[in-house]
Amino acid sequence: MRLAPSVLTAFALGASAALTTPATAQAPGARTPGPQASGAPPLTFPVACQPGRTCEIQHYVDRDPGPGVRDHRCGTMTYEGHNGVDIRLPDLAAQRRGVVVLAAAAGRVRAVRDGKPDISVKAAGAPSVAGEECGNGVAITHDGGWETQYCHMARGSIAVNAGQAVEAGAPLGRIGLSGQTEYPHLHFTVRRAGRVVDPFRPDEGQACGDGAAGLWTPEAAARMPYRAGAILNAGFAAAPVTMDQIEGGAIGVPDAGALVLVAYARAIALLPGDEVELDLKGPDGASLARSRRPPLASWRAQEMLYIGKRRPAAGWPRGTYTAEYRVWRKGVVVLSRRFQTTL
Repeated sequence: MRLAPSVLTAFALGASAALTTPATAQAPGARTPGPQASGAPPLTFPVACQPGRTCEIQHYVDRDPGPGVRDHRCGTMTYEGHNGVDIRLPDLAAQRRGVVVLAAAAGRVRAVRDGKPDISVKAAGAPSVAGEECGNGVAITHDGGWETQYCHMARGSIAVNAGQAVEAGAPLGRIGLSGQTEYPHLHFTVRRAGRVVDPFRPDEGQACGDGAAGLWTPEAAARMPYRAGAILNAGFAAAPVTMDQIEGGAIGVPDAGALVLVAYARAIALLPGDEVELDLKGPDGASLARSRRPPLASWRAQEMLYIGKRRPAAGWPRGTYTAEYRVWRKGVVVLSRRFQTTL
């Protein structure tokens, strides 16, 4: 039997980052990594997606005990007090198609919540999520005092009940937009005896990880290589685009009659000093538009860039138009994507 939402106030421990700044605090104690991983269940990847292709890790656990931030590799892929791992979908179109959340290990469902709306906390008229930041979610207990929690799931998608035994990989529901979030993702938290444990580096020390598997199975760890930043979206449009339009995932493809040809790209988790560049070329290989922004002054949860060219008087030359997006870091290209359209 599912617990009533009012019973699950203590269940709502996982909030999500604001997109503009890594400064929102989590629940009390979220910044303290948990005890040693003795007897921990091996964790499988908790989403039916492919990191680097159909999903990305946006944030890791914040291991810094003070006001700063530090992930398990001593990077900044986190924000103040973040107590879990955020596995993000590229846009709302992917979320609407349905992406399944999976039990990371065998256990028993302790609690569920469903019925909360799928709506960005920044949307006009969005209801308060105070005390229910996790939104729709599932908590599973495992042997040895371990627990995994799955937040921001889609309303009406929860597929398990409190008290139910589940195996690793069992479907729990789908990724949604419920609770304290602005984009579709799973917020995945691991705890032991009520304390947050970083699944990538479960010890209490503050030293950086060396790429070991942590609590993950070797197969799961191999699917999640550490990457400081990722390109989430790239494509073409017939008009300038906004971040909301990209997030919506419904930008129309331009045709030969388009008055403007726009190339756009969006990256996540960029670092101070990174430079983003976008170059649009015509069928003959000549550059039609190019932009390279000055170095970023601060960490960016996401950064969007677009460039465009008006249709020539004689119309668009027939052929393939190519755009290339690059992120430069200390003089080296660390992220790049080439994409094409035919007019």
